[in-house]
Amino acid sequence: MNPRVCAAVVLPALAVAACGTGSARPSADETGSAKPAVVVTSSGRACTADVDSVAAGARVVRIHNSGDKVTELYILRADGTKVAERESIEPGASEDMTVELNEGAHTLQCLPGKNGTKVAGALTVTAAQAGDTARDGRLAAAVPAYRAYVAQQAGASLTQARALKAAIAAGDVAKARELYWTSRVGWESMEPVAEAFGDVDPKVDLREADLEAGQQWTGWHVIEKQLWTKGTTAGLTPAAARLVTDLSDLVARIPQAEITPTSMANGAKELLDEVATGKVTGEEEAFSHTDLVDFAANVAGAKQAWTLLKPVVVQRKPELATSLDQRFAAVEGLLARYRKGAGYVSYDTVTLAQRSELSRAVDGLAEPLSQLAAAVA
Repeated sequence: MNPRVCAAVVLPALAVAACGTGSARPSADETGSAKPAVVVTSSGRACTADVDSVAAGARVVRIHNSGDKVTELYILRADGTKVAERESIEPGASEDMTVELNEGAHTLQCLPGKNGTKVAGALTVTAAQAGDTARDGRLAAAVPAYRAYVAQQAGASLTQARALKAAIAAGDVAKARELYWTSRVGWESMEPVAEAFGDVDPKVDLREADLEAGQQWTGWHVIEKQLWTKGTTAGLTPAAARLVTDLSDLVARIPQAEITPTSMANGAKELLDEVATGKVTGEEEAFSHTDLVDFAANVAGAKQAWTLLKPVVVQRKPELATSLDQRFAAVEGLLARYRKGAGYVSYDTVTLAQRSELSRAVDGLAEPLSQLAAAVA
């Protein structure tokens, strides 16, 4: 979702991240080790960690919002690559996330308030301590399997985007509308990996409402707006060509994407956050109302990460594994009610009560999913 700002919560059950209060530095992190959490405090003017440096490896980062506006935290490497993110942290609340930190300089970027000004801090990650690099072989095997899935999904979006470009060039509005939503399925299932590159998401998936002053608007939603508000493809060929170029760049980068079991788990949680902040509210597809297509793709992507990590979690935390299986099934069952042909009903036909029901199901899945990173760290 970078560099988007989370949408305002408009439904009663949209909060998907477990929130806590208090900012005391714990004696043991959620991975069960003796390493204390790194506490990052976000205020209206600063984004600071309680330590200057920390050893590489799986660490708990506790985000405390001391400001008076909802905030977000992004952890970035020196080259701008995103390591992890956490959104929708309420004033006065603290939230924990387990992240895999590699040696090197990192930037802590907080975003207090909707359309607020980014504030940054720094964190240096030193060499891993002895004994911190051991990895379960099953987790090591999950990484290439997930990379292959990501590559396949990104490739599918690129193929569909090329077809979209052709339909636009031919002036076929009906075909272009269909290819608009089918081309987004792959992207929505692997978006956290794409977002890690930093520059890809704003090129291909930026919403009009999130444009900053002077920023050029490109990507899917430019095409969406015209297809559904004007019903014509006239003048859209350059936008479609740019979309193909940017997705081609993404596909080429995937072999270099840094993927770890922890980032897979955090990415699954981020996909559920995507549902809560854009799909359930109806703000993602403001013109086409194809939000449920994106919703289903986000859930499918999260489930793929979970499926690959599941063998280890079944052994380490069987109750968590059971809960995740049940909650995924509940969300998928609810989504199935809205299937229509190869896709889903238009989201503007889904009532507020039905959206609230979807929201509660997402909330029920997001809570145990937020524990997945700690379980595999």
